[in-house]
Amino acid sequence: MKVLISGATGLIGKQLIARLAAHQVSVHYLTTKRQEIKSEPHLKGFFWNPAKEFIDEKSLDGVDAIIHLAGANISKRWTRKYKQEIVESRVLSANLLLKALKENPNSVRQFISASAIGIYKDSLTVYHTENSRETEPSFIGCVVKKWEAAADRFASMGIKVCKVRTGLVLAREGGMLPQVAQPVKFGFGAAFGSGKQWQSWIHINDLVEIYIAALQQGWEGTFNATAPVPVTNQEMVAAIAKALNKPYFMPNLPEWLLKLMLGEMATLLFLSQKVSPERTIEMGYRFQYETIEKALPALLK
Repeated sequence: MKVLISGATGLIGKQLIARLAAHQVSVHYLTTKRQEIKSEPHLKGFFWNPAKEFIDEKSLDGVDAIIHLAGANISKRWTRKYKQEIVESRVLSANLLLKALKENPNSVRQFISASAIGIYKDSLTVYHTENSRETEPSFIGCVVKKWEAAADRFASMGIKVCKVRTGLVLAREGGMLPQVAQPVKFGFGAAFGSGKQWQSWIHINDLVEIYIAALQQGWEGTFNATAPVPVTNQEMVAAIAKALNKPYFMPNLPEWLLKLMLGEMATLLFLSQKVSPERTIEMGYRFQYETIEKALPALLK
C-alpha cells in the first residue's frame, strides 16, 4: 500500500508517518518547503503550493489513499487575514488534490480528511455523536463545514471519503497540553471562565492509530476521534496538576481577560463540546487511553 499525506511535517503527520513505516506502508508526502523534501526507500517528498495551484503530479504515482492533514494552525490570533488563511489552507489544498486526481491517471480509492469537533454546537448538556445535526454557528464551526464540504467532493469520483473529527490532541511535543501545563508547573494553573465547558480530548497515539485503522479497514463517513470520557476544563487542569504533583488553587481566569489577551481566538477556550466516539467504537477501535488520568502521566514526564 502507498499513501499520500498532506500536512506531513506537522505534529500529527510526523507521528503518523513513523507508525505507517512500522506497518510497512510506503508514504509520499507533500510540503511547501523544498528543503524538507527527502527521498528514502519508503518515504518520498514532493513540492506543492496550493495558493498557486501547483502540485508535483508524480506525488500521485501508485498511491492508494490520500490522508489530508494540511491546515494552518488555529491557535494564533485571528486577524481578518489569518482567518482567511485558516479556511483557505484547508479548502484550497483539498481542491488542488481533487483537481490533480481529475487531471491525472491514478489508483486512489480513499480520501481521509482531518476535521474537528468544532462543528458541533456549543452546549453544556448535549452529548454529541457523529449523527448530531446541530452545528456551531461561530467562525470555527463555519471553518469545519467548509473543510468537510471540500472533502465530500471526492466522492464524485467514486472515492471513499472518511472525515476524522478530532478533539483536543494531547501530546508531549506540541498542541494544547504543553501550553496548559506550563503555568501549572509553576503553581499557577487555573481553569478558563466557568471551567464547566466540556473538553473532548484524545491522546495522540490513539489519534494516529485511528487514522491507521481508517486506512487499513477502508472506513467511509464521519468518525469522532475523541476519548470515550470527556472532561470539563476545570477537571482537565486539575488532572494536569495532579499528574505533575502541583497545587491547584488559583481562581479561574475570567472570560473578559482572555478575550482581551487573545481576541476572537479566545472562543476556542470557552466552546463546550461533549463528544462521544460512538461510530469509531462501533468500527471496532479500542482506545489505549480512555481516561485523562491514564493519558497524562506518560505525556507529562
